Amino acid sequence: MRIAVDFDGTIVENCFPEIGEERPFAVDVLKKFQKEQHHVLILWTVRSGAYLDEALKWCEERGLVFDAVNTHYFEEGEPDASAAFSCKVNAHLFIDDRNLGGMPDWTTIYHQVSSGKAFSMIIPEREADKRLPKNIFIRFGEWLEKIRQEVNARKR
Repeated sequence: MRIAVDFDGTIVENCFPEIGEERPFAVDVLKKFQKEQHHVLILWTVRSGAYLDEALKWCEERGLVFDAVNTHYFEEGEPDASAAFSCKVNAHLFIDDRNLGGMPDWTTIYHQVSSGKAFSMIIPEREADKRLPKNIFIRFGEWLEKIRQEVNARKR
């Protein structure tokens, strides 16, 4: 599986342009994905130039080397300038602190990716209800269901 990973706010706390403290277990989990599960890791970040070099050096000092950086053409080489180019990364999974629902901890990410199950499936329902606020889509769905029930009741 190809996994695209953000840097600031995801691997480290967001302190851009500085490099923040490592988020607990981020580097360990990413190295496990590469070594034990043979996933391809793509660093997908807005950092560029010296800021990107600094982030790559930080990762390399911890033994984390990405298969590609801000590109998904690691298999094909550089894209042909005349060919159509998409700036959307070709990945199966994105790990980013700006995910809808926020950034789970890296232990949860490890279990989710390793098990192939959705986040809600790896946490027992009662625990998920305590830990995660309902998102807007769930609230909207519940609201629509109430309206549907009212409409059906009025039809009778």
